[in-house]
Amino acid sequence: MNLLQVSVWRGGGDGEYRSYEVPRQESQSVLDVVTYIQRNIDATLSYRFACRVGMCGACAMAVNGVARWTCRTHVAKVAKGNAIQIAPLANLPVVKDLVTDMREFFDKWARARGQFAPRATRKDAFARVASDSPGRVAADAGIECIGCGVCYASCDVVSWNPDYLGPAALNRAWTLVNDVRDGARRERLAAVAGDAGCHACHTHLSCSERCPKSIAPTASIAGLKRAVAIAALKGEL
Repeated sequence: MNLLQVSVWRGGGDGEYRSYEVPRQESQSVLDVVTYIQRNIDATLSYRFACRVGMCGACAMAVNGVARWTCRTHVAKVAKGNAIQIAPLANLPVVKDLVTDMREFFDKWARARGQFAPRATRKDAFARVASDSPGRVAADAGIECIGCGVCYASCDVVSWNPDYLGPAALNRAWTLVNDVRDGARRERLAAVAGDAGCHACHTHLSCSERCPKSIAPTASIAGLKRAVAIAALKGEL
């Protein structure tokens, strides 16, 4: 039987890698490997998963140092020989083993005012937004984000500036800045204009290169930089 040599992070932030041997299978995903270890070798291994089909993002981990959805990552594409290394997402506190604490990730969404603030009330007619309008096209480019944290874990700026809002939060802010139904544009631009906001981005493109949904947060952040500059010149900030 062909065996895969798997090195898995165990413990908290001060933990260590532990080695396992897992049977190599055809069309085997990294999530299959983690599940095999937990169900057949060590039941104490902690990790997250839900849908298994690339819709929830819960199974995101670092595979050979690269943040990925493990359910859609085939061992055959990432194994170095017969070996792989699996770790929790970077830039987030480790709860245990492969599980990270996502609170600061979502707290930054809130700091970037990532919540829709409607202009209309339930008494008003439904808003109609043309699908080819510039704002709608700009929002569409980033609206499929599911908050998996891959971009955040891949961001070099977050690693050396923990206050940085990060690509996911800023991408969310950009989609709302372009939503004509939203009534908090000025407040949102003010929220992302600070030292930890859009201007902290160094345009390394890691977030865009690794996004499993093929979103380009770097482009969204560039859009925010322009919008903040224009608002400042108009005296709106």
